[in-house]
Amino acid sequence: MRPQLEKPPKLSSVAAGGDLGMNDPAMNEPTPPPYNPPPASVPPTRAWDVACHLAAFAGYLTGIGLVAGPLIVWLLKRAEMPSVDAHGKESLNFHLSILIYGLVLTFGTCFIGWFLVIPLAIFQIVCTILAAIKASEGGFYRYPLTIRLVT
Repeated sequence: MRPQLEKPPKLSSVAAGGDLGMNDPAMNEPTPPPYNPPPASVPPTRAWDVACHLAAFAGYLTGIGLVAGPLIVWLLKRAEMPSVDAHGKESLNFHLSILIYGLVLTFGTCFIGWFLVIPLAIFQIVCTILAAIKASEGGFYRYPLTIRLVT
């Protein structure tokens, strides 16, 4: 008599992929594309708008940059970009006003008001930073206590 051949053993459910979820219909769906955030770059116009305001900080390095910084940026780009024209005028007017207020406080009061120059400088720094933030968001900041000399 011939021995009968045995049937091959059945694969376990793990070996067949049963417990791994390979037969699950959700596993056969295509993978969604990865999330690509928008580029973090700032449009060139907005960067120049911010530069109109932040250029005033050159005054703390050079002594004359308080007015010269915004003036240079405004003169370079005002014809090309209307928003730079508006931001530059606003920044220039504010920093000219701060310069006038500082001179009046120091010399106009026979040096009695010189101690008010430090709070004035802090006020100038805070307003300039607020204006730069607003410009970077695409908005327009109207400086307080500004004498509108440049129109």
